[in-house]
Amino acid sequence: MKRNRRIKILATLGPASDTEEMIEKLFMAGADAFRINMSHSSHEKLLQLYTAIRNVEAKQNHPIGILIDLQGPKLRIDAFKDDKVELKKGQNFILDNDPTPGDNTRVFLPHPEILGSVEIGHKLLLDDGRIQLEAINVENNVITTKVLNDCTISSRKGVSLPDTLLPVSAMTEKDQADLEYAITLDIDYIALSFVQRGKDVEEVQAIAGDKAKVVAKIEKPAAVAALDEIIEASDLIMVARGDLGVELPIQQLPGIQKLITRASRTAGVPVIVATQMLESMIESPMPTRAEVSDVATAVYEGADAVMLSAESAAGDYPVQAVQMMSNIAEEAESDPFYSDIIYAHHTEAESTSADAISAAVYAVAETLNLSAIACYTSSGATAARVSRERPQNQIITLTPQSSTARNLSLTWGIYCVITHNAEREDEMIEYACKTAYEHELVQFGDHIVITAGIPFGRPGTTNMLRIAAIGKNGKCAD
Repeated sequence: MKRNRRIKILATLGPASDTEEMIEKLFMAGADAFRINMSHSSHEKLLQLYTAIRNVEAKQNHPIGILIDLQGPKLRIDAFKDDKVELKKGQNFILDNDPTPGDNTRVFLPHPEILGSVEIGHKLLLDDGRIQLEAINVENNVITTKVLNDCTISSRKGVSLPDTLLPVSAMTEKDQADLEYAITLDIDYIALSFVQRGKDVEEVQAIAGDKAKVVAKIEKPAAVAALDEIIEASDLIMVARGDLGVELPIQQLPGIQKLITRASRTAGVPVIVATQMLESMIESPMPTRAEVSDVATAVYEGADAVMLSAESAAGDYPVQAVQMMSNIAEEAESDPFYSDIIYAHHTEAESTSADAISAAVYAVAETLNLSAIACYTSSGATAARVSRERPQNQIITLTPQSSTARNLSLTWGIYCVITHNAEREDEMIEYACKTAYEHELVQFGDHIVITAGIPFGRPGTTNMLRIAAIGKNGKCAD
């Protein structure tokens, strides 16, 4: 399944797309991997979706990634006596540890970690930022706030704390159970919500081990402040613009997105841009002009993947949304200015032999205008290093491991093929030429550059570069 674009598409599954038939349609329209949101999925539903995706994968003979998005902590106020109350700008409003139903002066906040962490001057945002409070006094598990806008507040609305670092784990008991079940199914990616620091990611890494890649969702100001340590601890990064746009001044969001994308690219960690990318397509067969520009911006920034949420999960036009996102990406990547923009942020190779070889592969392929770069890899590290260079040439990755192929489904520019184990260098070269030819990535007379780690099967040993010519029927002519 050859795509005419380098950026990948992650599509969320839901009521509008939870059948095997619809999953196959989304894949054919352009989805490279699928997201299952555990906020809305039981273990039984997860198994059903997992089985359907793997059936489509087998039918299409192409690796498909599966991402499980853990729910994370849900911070909410409790109930009001009359379900909802009116608050006026400038009045005082109290959040406390009294379980009595609330009124227009106070409400129960069943989260002692918040009551013990908020400080004077901290903002508290309720109902996705529609209700804005500022702490003016904190003592004895009582937070007295000033209301900053006229509003209606109702029972059990969510609480966001942009200024407060909470002493809580990013994983709840539900997340732990969901994670442990997911890795028994050979899931490819685990996305972690509510990340505040690097150790939150390390907690999941300790459980997932080498069974799944961990995606850190950057959705809190604390995560932006600790971005470098979170990137270092993560396998992938997600710019989760929904909560991030609530907890930060929304006008800062474009700059923060660029900051996260560039920091991730510099570190060689794949980055996904998510949330409201084609939001209007939940109800409309066509996106807005602003949404088209938003998707294109992520493409020009060199993001590894873009994500659809409700558009593919619950919208009226899930297939059209995937197709539209793919069309926008293809058009942006064919722009004559695309290369200049994306390569303006070209990263320097690290001082390791593997990174030096990858940089050399990029230079050779560009200088000689070769048709493709072939990476033979067991762990995926070789292909990921080449992808980091953002070459203009097609990257074809050959791996004997189906898990490796799936783990590269959200990495920029990589076309994965599961192949046989190679025992000798000449055998590997022959595989590379033949596979590139059979998948119509090259033709007779073309030249490709091949990179791998020798001895084969040992991660982190990228140390070989070879140029080969494509002969008749895809045989190596050199």
